[in-house]
Amino acid sequence: MKRIFDPVHHFIELAPADARLLDAPAMQRLRRLRQLGLAYLAYPSAEHSRFTHALGALAMGTRAFDAIAAQGRSFFAGDADVAYQRRLLRTALVLHDIGHGPFSHACEAVLGKHHEEWTREIFALPDLREHIDALEVDAADVLALILGTETRYPHLRELVSGPNLDADRMDYLLRDAYFTGVQSGRYDSDQLVASLRLIEREGAPVLGIDARGVVALESFVLARYMMFASVYFHHTTRMFERILQDVLRELWPDPRALDPIDAFLAWDDFRVLNELRESRSDAARALRERRRVYKLAAEFNAEQDLSAYEAREAELRRAYGDENVWADEQSQLLHRLPLTATEGHPTIWVQTSSGVVDARQASDLIARITGTAYWRKIFVRRGAVARA
Repeated sequence: MKRIFDPVHHFIELAPADARLLDAPAMQRLRRLRQLGLAYLAYPSAEHSRFTHALGALAMGTRAFDAIAAQGRSFFAGDADVAYQRRLLRTALVLHDIGHGPFSHACEAVLGKHHEEWTREIFALPDLREHIDALEVDAADVLALILGTETRYPHLRELVSGPNLDADRMDYLLRDAYFTGVQSGRYDSDQLVASLRLIEREGAPVLGIDARGVVALESFVLARYMMFASVYFHHTTRMFERILQDVLRELWPDPRALDPIDAFLAWDDFRVLNELRESRSDAARALRERRRVYKLAAEFNAEQDLSAYEAREAELRRAYGDENVWADEQSQLLHRLPLTATEGHPTIWVQTSSGVVDARQASDLIARITGTAYWRKIFVRRGAVARA
């Protein structure tokens, strides 16, 4: 058994086959992809990688699985089933970010292709399949958990791809809070994990929590809310990600040139930044030298009504011209928002003494935070402001 020390979870244990999976080229590439993209331009210590996050997600997911297996043994066919599902979950969590490109969502916006599509193609690579086979899990089962598609293990899918109780978020909140120094991103992870339960709904096990974990769940939801407001939708990060898209269009004039999987995997954050060294474009220089091309003119956080935003945007466009005004929204960051609830689907199931209820019924706080809220920022080019 190999032990890796981690500043968030302390020791993370890996079986020999786990360690060999980490050595796969597609996994090692994650060392060269920052977890928070350009957030280091706002939070200088936010330099952590998707590789360390993958290890952290594995650690959180393993704790979560061991908790639900101990409390819900009747949901498993036997020891072999427990062992298989544990290996399956760990493998999926290690690989869950493998399809991300350089600077993630900026890359997707330019290439017009989501990381889930790249994940499918990477899973077809022979060397990765060999590593997965060595872990004695079905690659199709692993891929289904990552992509959130139909699976025999819906409770594991929730732990991998969410949308609300996944180990991905459980780790990145703690990790991002640690490396940015934003303490409001921390939550009671010990109590939350200890409260996880498998709950039978319509003949199948689903992931939920025991009522004694509602306070911990509230801390988890609040952490997500505060990190979105403080870090993920920070105006400096969003401004430079806009500039980065211009840079990537310069680097990749033909997005289809990156369609072959080998061409895509040859790019990472380090290569993008290295290519900027010789570029003389305004966008490349702004990113290279942290020049703030835009000025934040207005922001609207967790709004229920967009009328004030729309009026302000129209006013700024009249004053400075459409070409000098940029309106930003949270559409690329929906996965970072506090909780997801769609019609007919709960946020999170809570097992109470009187039955199973939606978390919104168990907690007034969660009920108030959940729902449609709009986050908008409006930027104006600094040159236009100076001329006005």
